Amino acid sequence: MRARYLVIGLVVALAAVTGVLIYQGNQTLTAGNGGPLTVLQTTTVAGATTSDPYGRDADTSTGPVTTAQVGERPPTNVPMTKLNPGDKPPQFIIFSFDGAGSHQRWHDFMDAAAPTNSRFTGFLSGIYLLGDTAKNADVYTGPGHAPGKSSIGYGGPEDEIVTEVNDLNEAYSKGMEIGTHYNGHFCDDNLPGGNQWNTADWNNELDQFFHFVNDWKTLNGYTDAPDLQVPADSIKGGRTPCLTGTLDQLIPAWKAHNMTYDSSIPAPKNGIFWPEKVDGIWEFYMPQVYSPGFDSMTTAMDYNFWAKFNNNKEEPDTAPELRDIVKKTYDYMYDQAYNGNRAPVLIANHFNKWNGDSFNPPAMDFMKEKCGQPDTYCATYQDVIAWMELQDPAVLAQFQGLPPVAATAP
Repeated sequence: MRARYLVIGLVVALAAVTGVLIYQGNQTLTAGNGGPLTVLQTTTVAGATTSDPYGRDADTSTGPVTTAQVGERPPTNVPMTKLNPGDKPPQFIIFSFDGAGSHQRWHDFMDAAAPTNSRFTGFLSGIYLLGDTAKNADVYTGPGHAPGKSSIGYGGPEDEIVTEVNDLNEAYSKGMEIGTHYNGHFCDDNLPGGNQWNTADWNNELDQFFHFVNDWKTLNGYTDAPDLQVPADSIKGGRTPCLTGTLDQLIPAWKAHNMTYDSSIPAPKNGIFWPEKVDGIWEFYMPQVYSPGFDSMTTAMDYNFWAKFNNNKEEPDTAPELRDIVKKTYDYMYDQAYNGNRAPVLIANHFNKWNGDSFNPPAMDFMKEKCGQPDTYCATYQDVIAWMELQDPAVLAQFQGLPPVAATAP
């Protein structure tokens, strides 16, 4: 069974935990006090098993170890058309899921995407490819940490890792994108984290991530497991743990690993606007948007919605209320972008069942309702980049110069 997780509120004494997860973001407020966001989530409790912030649970195992049947990867679902000056761009929606370690959620969202030929991105935590043998052998060493240490769980027994590999293979074969969520999820709760790492540290973390992707069978000592059919060189971007890190330290490491984009950095201004290149890397900033449900600004990420709603407390009875708030926020983001600057709408989530499964249902409903609408394409980061790079630079610059939407109350 996947490692269990525990979420606590801000009032719990820090001495009770050895890890605290912080998702940083401009204009992101905790519920009720109007102050800056400080989100606490346990990762390890004294005397307990290492826990996992991504809600990976028993649904990740499917029983016997088998090899998934996968087909040939389809072409892009984005119409690669070069626009003329004055043409209106398509409306892109980019769904992404950090961790990407739940069999049930992989298939729930692939099933939801299939009727409209939609795509999404899974940002894989690399140590989910490492089992108990590799963990005990201290295969992974996070920068500045002891060998084997991690703020999240490893991949578990062999059948669960094979299930994960099969899910990754099937998703890739259906046109989904696999990116990186790095490895040990070290944040400000478990120093040194991404905010303290320099370029050498990020290079080390990415070196290990790609080592796990390429050599996971050898590292685990498996002899009859299926191959991972996601080419390592197809992984071109990702999201840092807790949105940590600074561009001056990250960009050289991304370039050293042939990365082309990132979706980690809190946006430098409110609203939804077109991505831009920063020193050669496409930056899809994490947006700060107006939420009709909250009637205020928030970082458009599931964990931050939860922080604003009830300080990340597990209150399943409130799930219907929170689902409604999240769905209204997504609808507002889409309507403002579709009828405004047409900038890509980012739906940044995790595979989880937080707060009584408050986030999967609104994300899935939004996917089913909006994907396939006129001029609307739910696509991967790389396919959106390919479309942007196809455009005349002057035409793309015009889109990038449009004012943000969803930046203020209507």
